[in-house]
Amino acid sequence: MFIIKKINISNFTTEEVSDLNRMFVECKSLKNLHFSNFNTENSSNMSSMFYNCSSLEEIDFSNFSTINVSDMYHMFHNCKS
Repeated sequence: MFIIKKINISNFTTEEVSDLNRMFVECKSLKNLHFSNFNTENSSNMSSMFYNCSSLEEIDFSNFSTINVSDMYHMFHNCKS
């Protein structure tokens, strides 16, 4: 079992990604995420993206677009922090 506390997603190429469903699901020890380089303009599904990220305290959504998203069901379910 892996315990992930920090993920560097600064070099993720996401402009062609349409489905982000369950991308960070069950990352229970993850505390911070910074999406400053994430291009989500073509994403339509973000359901359960952060499902059960119970320690997540900070998210930088500065370049996070939800303009084409049609499904955000349970996107932040059980994000207690």
